[in-house]
Amino acid sequence: MSKKILVVDDELHIRMLYREELEGDGFAVALTDGLTPIMEVLEKEKPDLVILDIKLEGNPLTGLDILQTIRAGNATLPVILSTSYDSFQHDLKSIAADAYVVKSVDLSILKDAIRQVSTKKGA
Repeated sequence: MSKKILVVDDELHIRMLYREELEGDGFAVALTDGLTPIMEVLEKEKPDLVILDIKLEGNPLTGLDILQTIRAGNATLPVILSTSYDSFQHDLKSIAADAYVVKSVDLSILKDAIRQVSTKKGA
């Protein structure tokens, strides 16, 4: 059975790109724009790992808020923050994530983070 990754991102093209690339690597991929409460999505999808955007346009919550909710409900679920802004890396809330990746068209850094986090957490 393949590992399941939940991608939380407000940009449809990013969600589609991640799905295509990650499914090509053998992962099952679930997608959400972050508007549905995260605990509902986690209960429904039961992912082994979450890739979470920090800036979620149109959402009253940021990815960092969602990260806190995930940690309160499931402290061991691996979470990778994926954002266009490296400035959030120094936000104290981001230390609850297992990895921090700046978005790029080259997904090798994200895929490396997935491998590292999966190995470390046994996901």
